[in-house]
Amino acid sequence: MKKPILLLASAALFLAACEGTGVPSGPSGSFVQLPEGVLAIAAPYQDLNAVKIDEADGCYVYRHIGPVETTFLPLRSKDGRPICSRASG
Repeated sequence: MKKPILLLASAALFLAACEGTGVPSGPSGSFVQLPEGVLAIAAPYQDLNAVKIDEADGCYVYRHIGPVETTFLPLRSKDGRPICSRASG
């Protein structure tokens, strides 16, 4: 009797782990065209073709496609500072 219950519990856990895959989460809205000034200071290892502005703080974020998940990371300058479209405060 324990084997069917264990099998059902395992199947439910497996299906719950798959929920939400395939749709990257992150800032809403569409990708933006970066101004020349931002292109000049952005670090080269970032995907500059997939950039949005995070409405919460006004900073640019770029889409990072990793081996496990796709997420949005802060767009950084060559010296490691976040690049924002408006002053934070």
